[in-house]
Amino acid sequence: MKNPDALLVPVQPGATTTALVYEAQENRVGAALVLGHGAGAGQRSTFIVEFARALSAAGLDLVTFNFLYTEQHRHAPDRAPLLEGCYRAVIEAVQREVATAARSLFVGGKSMGGRIATQVAASNPALNVRGLVLLGYPLHPPGRPETRRDAHLPAVGRPMLFVQGSRDTFGTPDELRPVVERLSPIAELHVVERGDHSFKLSGKDSGKQALVYREVQQTIVAWVRRHA
Repeated sequence: MKNPDALLVPVQPGATTTALVYEAQENRVGAALVLGHGAGAGQRSTFIVEFARALSAAGLDLVTFNFLYTEQHRHAPDRAPLLEGCYRAVIEAVQREVATAARSLFVGGKSMGGRIATQVAASNPALNVRGLVLLGYPLHPPGRPETRRDAHLPAVGRPMLFVQGSRDTFGTPDELRPVVERLSPIAELHVVERGDHSFKLSGKDSGKQALVYREVQQTIVAWVRRHA
């Protein structure tokens, strides 16, 4: 498989980040998907790289990027305005540089990356984004179900796909389902049975784990095809 192309993205005066563009392979969908990483790992984490390669192989132009704190090798995530500003800058760059993104762009990410994508979309109804793909949406911090992160979701106003592990300590499907059912346009919830926040199973059967990831990836591609 071809290595991704690097795209340098200006975020603010004196600060840039790197995006990686994984070009769609066979059976192209004609759409681009930007995936932001979670709080604890950057775009070169195993999870992000494996999903990026699989989704591009299945026909999506797939873009990953580092939030500024990751690009600058800092551990603590930036505050929301800077995280959102970085995601907006990536969207603008991708829509300029990736042809399919100018026509049909989807955004989202893993955990925090997905949450920031929803905040960016909710803050700008005119933003040219077709839909959002949210992998392990962090509905609340572990052990603090009262600290909710869903008040802004109705303002997103685009189709959303939530992929949630049944053992996710950041919000189980049962906790998330009432939120999803109230959203318009209709949102979808795909449950990974026995999966945790990263869709990992409790056992150590690598074959079963690979099948779980493949099912999630196929679900994402099929959902994007319907909405592209």
